[in-house]
Amino acid sequence: MMASLIKSVGFLGTYSIAASRLGHGCSLQRKHATMAMAVSTDRADEVRFDLSTFLETKKTSIASALDHAIVVQRPASIYESMRYSVFADSSRVCPLLCISACELVGGSSDLAMPTACALEMVHTASFIHDDLPCMDDDELRRGKAANHKVFGEDLAILAGDALYALGVEHVAVNSKGVCPDKLLQVISELGKAVGSEGMVAGQYLELASNENDEELTFEALQDIHLQKTAAYAECSTVCGAILGGADEEQIQSLRQYGRALGLLYEVVVDMTEQQSKDSSKSPSSYIKVLGLDKCKEYGKRLRSEAKSYLSGFDAKKALPLLCFVDQLADRVGYSFVLQCGDMKLVDWKAAGHESSITYFEIPTSPNFGTYGTGSQLTILYLTL
Repeated sequence: MMASLIKSVGFLGTYSIAASRLGHGCSLQRKHATMAMAVSTDRADEVRFDLSTFLETKKTSIASALDHAIVVQRPASIYESMRYSVFADSSRVCPLLCISACELVGGSSDLAMPTACALEMVHTASFIHDDLPCMDDDELRRGKAANHKVFGEDLAILAGDALYALGVEHVAVNSKGVCPDKLLQVISELGKAVGSEGMVAGQYLELASNENDEELTFEALQDIHLQKTAAYAECSTVCGAILGGADEEQIQSLRQYGRALGLLYEVVVDMTEQQSKDSSKSPSSYIKVLGLDKCKEYGKRLRSEAKSYLSGFDAKKALPLLCFVDQLADRVGYSFVLQCGDMKLVDWKAAGHESSITYFEIPTSPNFGTYGTGSQLTILYLTL
């Protein structure tokens, strides 16, 4: 019997899955430094997803919507300060989560856009305030001088306040074709994620932990991140789900997905910082609390959990949210496993070079029979 070929190639951002395989127990779990991937065959029913194009298209639309939402008026200085931070280099992850969740459950990008913009405004406001000398005292944000370093502390506080208020107003005024009950749910989710049950509480706990000489426990660290990053990622996906018409079960699944993704983000940040400096000196670091090896294991578990919460959705529509998990986790490097049913076909660690081309021969299993003898399976990935 001829062997199937698995080829790894440096490539820019395509993630494909053969639709017919989704019901045959075949899965691909990537755990190394990759941005996106393609699993391609000669099947006509192949589903192709280009992550780079998706991100570029959505981020352009989000930027345009934000530009129309935050127009300079009097007093101009406040709006200039708001726009300075909103239009700094940003991944727009919260708006992207909102739009992707909305589209996943049958909604549209246009339906979610006002809330997506509001999420970016509020997220930016939290950064402006977090960077202040009385908070985290950071001088840089998103590759630029922090807002207060450019506009002064007083104007930075006002700009942050204005963005919080504008975000809520923008949802209420500009969400067309959304029933009032859903708008109330969205605004409630946003308020909870930002206030004393969310980011405000998390920020207080983090400040308190930095001032406390006692060793931070894992539970205490979880409390900080569950009320900050995890709460806001959760809010982003849940708001999109509500707007898209999700049922309660779908909303809960996306709530759990967002929460796991937010925690994974914090684990990845700690591991990334560990590669450049000793992040273990920070009391609010997973590496400080768990140690590097357990931190890696926890990241793997969160990655798996986040993806598992998407298992009940249409696999094609879930690709953006699945990609976000992999793109995040792959910043710090794992291996990936190609699996068909219970049979592990290859367990391989990526070479880490975009130009590398490696071939692996594996026996053709019965589950690959629909692709014909000697069919070629291609894995394309981009090393970050």
